[in-house]
Formats: sequence, C-alpha cells, structure tokens
Amino acid sequence: MDLKQIYKLYSNSYLADTDTRNIRKGSIYFALKGEHFNGNKFAKEALQLGAAYAVIDEEKYQNEPNIILVKDVLTTLQKLANYHRLQLNLPIISLTGSNGKTTTKELINAILSKKYKTTATKGNLNNHIGVPLTLLSMTPKTEIGIVEMGANHLKEIEFLCKIAEPNFGYITNFGKAHLEGFGSVEGVIKGKSELFDFLRETNGTVFVNLNDETQIKKSAGIKSITFNSNEIEFMDANPFVKVKFKDLVIKSNLIGKYNYSNIAAAIAIGHYFKISEAAIKEAIEAYVPTNNRSQIIQKKSLKIILDAYNANPSSMVAALENFSLLKDKTKVVFLGDMFELGKNSEAEHQKIAELATTLNFDKVYLIGKAFSTTNVKNAFKYVNFEDFITSNEKLDFKNSTLLIKGSRGMALERILDLF
Repeated sequence: MDLKQIYKLYSNSYLADTDTRNIRKGSIYFALKGEHFNGNKFAKEALQLGAAYAVIDEEKYQNEPNIILVKDVLTTLQKLANYHRLQLNLPIISLTGSNGKTTTKELINAILSKKYKTTATKGNLNNHIGVPLTLLSMTPKTEIGIVEMGANHLKEIEFLCKIAEPNFGYITNFGKAHLEGFGSVEGVIKGKSELFDFLRETNGTVFVNLNDETQIKKSAGIKSITFNSNEIEFMDANPFVKVKFKDLVIKSNLIGKYNYSNIAAAIAIGHYFKISEAAIKEAIEAYVPTNNRSQIIQKKSLKIILDAYNANPSSMVAALENFSLLKDKTKVVFLGDMFELGKNSEAEHQKIAELATTLNFDKVYLIGKAFSTTNVKNAFKYVNFEDFITSNEKLDFKNSTLLIKGSRGMALERILDLF
C-alpha cells in the first residue's frame, strides 16, 4: 500500500497512535520499534482495542486484513506527517532552543488560541517521533500549528524541519544544553540555527529577540519580526514575572527573570498574528505552569519552587541567580545532577556548585554522582537520591523558601514527599 492510500485511511479519523495503552477508536496504529520494545507484536491487539488499521514492518505479524505492511514504520509515519502537513497548507510556527521551549510554546498556544483554532505539541514530544505525531494531530479545522523541536546533535533540527516545513520560527536561546551530543556551545548554536537556515532557504519568517546578539547574527538575510525590552518592558520578578506591553501591565504566573524572554516572545508572536492586547494579557495571566516546570507549591510554612523537569548549566545559573534575588528570609537549595554534558560534566558541575555555595543561601544540597565529587565547602553532598534520604541530615525547615532543580532523570520532585 502506498503513502497516498495510507493517507486516505488516516483521513477517515485524523488519528494516529503508537501506544496500545492509549488506542483511540478508529485510529491508525503505527508499530514503532525501539531497543527494548517491538510494536509489531501488538498490532493485532491494537485492532482489538479499537484501531481501524495497524501499520507494521515485519511480515510475520501480518495476520489480520486491516494490518498494513510497509518497509519501515517510522519512515512511513514521518512521510505521512509531511504529506498531511502539505495537504493542510496552514501556517506552522516552529521553535527550538536550549531552555524555555515548552514554556514558550505553551504561552504562544494560549495567546493564539484566543482567536484561532490551534494545535500545538503536547508536553515535550519534540523529537523525530513527537514532531510527526504533532503534525498528525492537526485536522482540517486547525488554523495555526505550533511545533516544538528538540535536538541533542547536529542535523536533527534540519531533519525535523523537512518533516514540518514551518513558515515561522523562533529560537529561545543558545545555552549549555546537550553538550555531549553537540560537542560545544558553538555546536549548540550551529544545531539550533538549522531552524533559521531552513527558513532562510524557504523564504520563511523568523521572530528575533533584539536583546540576543546571537539571534540577530544567525537571522541575517531572513524576513524578521523583531522585539526588544523597550517594546516589552521587564518590570519585576519577585517571584512572578511582571511585564509592560502597550501600557498594559501583565502579571504572569511564571517565576524568574529568565522567563521574561519567553513571555516577550509569546507577546510578540501574538501581536504579529493580530491578537488584541487585552486578549494577550488575559492569556498570559491565566497560564499556570505544570509538570514540575517552575511551579510554586505551598506546603505548611514552606514555599517551594519546583523546577525539576530539566536542567543544564545555563538554566541552573539562571535559576540560582534569580533565587538569590528573592526577598525571602530563609532560602534553601536542592540541586540534582545535569545530564548529557559529556566531557564537560565535571567542570560544569563544579562551576554550578561554586555558584550555589557563594550566593549566601542558608543551605545547599547537591545530589547525584557528578555533584558529589565537586570540591566545595558549605554544601551537603550525596551520591544519589537514596543516599540523600537515608542520611542523618534533618530537613526541619519552617518559614523557608526552597528551590528544587535537576535533570528529569533525577526526579527531584520526590523531595516534596519529605515535608
């Protein structure tokens, strides 16, 4: 069966599933494979659970009339997503960057949905599987698509752009993330800029923060919509970010000055798409972060800033410096290891440990194999989370503000259960 025939079947429902635990009635199940799983084995089960068709790439599992055999399921999924994108012929905004992608994407979606029927990446499903699934979640009713793109090595954004073919793009920033795959900050800049390169070649449009010299440089020769801190003014972040736009004061539910540029970008994009100032303000003020992203949680007398979804050296520095500026009396820091830093891991963890112990916090806890080997004083260090919770150190804090930050694999939100 060729791609157009599969697309005709898909267009009966505009539903594509890859997990038999979440099969939707009438969908097409794509039997993806990984190191530890083989989706082909579950094709028959997917049909029994309500899928209309199942796409496989191992002939021995073609034992039902509605099972479609292709050469490679993943490639078929990606090609189908691109074909669908071209049939829809709608504006697609893609964004990438080292930090703030998901928050910025969610803010953009909140603003644009005030006027348009939007479809955006769910969570951070932003890779070679997530991007196709995002595109396939769009329907003929979708008016604007918003696609987040993640990458940990060169050529990945370039590949995702060929699938999504965006008309608009924004890069949140260029920081020390995924250094193991990119090799260096220069590699990060080159990799993230592949979005701008695609838009330059296809006569697309980019949104550029004029307060970021790298964005200015990398967007040369592309049609640009710009914004800066004069047009969208930063007012305060103690702890929530407050900005001023067109004489309107907008009070967000996002903590930390580092979220200012995410808010500013969303405002600029909303303004470009003719969302009213009042609607922009309403959307931002209604947005509340979830999923361990810069959440503020109140537990008894404790105010806890939970930012345990992800971490890299750039976001760690921003979080610590912002935390140091808060006017709270007693401040305690819990930091977990940063992953995917490769050969830079030891030096980057040392820098963060030194910063954390020189910012006059009341206590600093460093958790993880990399942090445990750092050479700093005035910090409690633990090889892993189990070592931390079985230690004799009493976590008896009252009327304090806590910052919890680490890479997703550290799952530092477990600290909440200790109070």
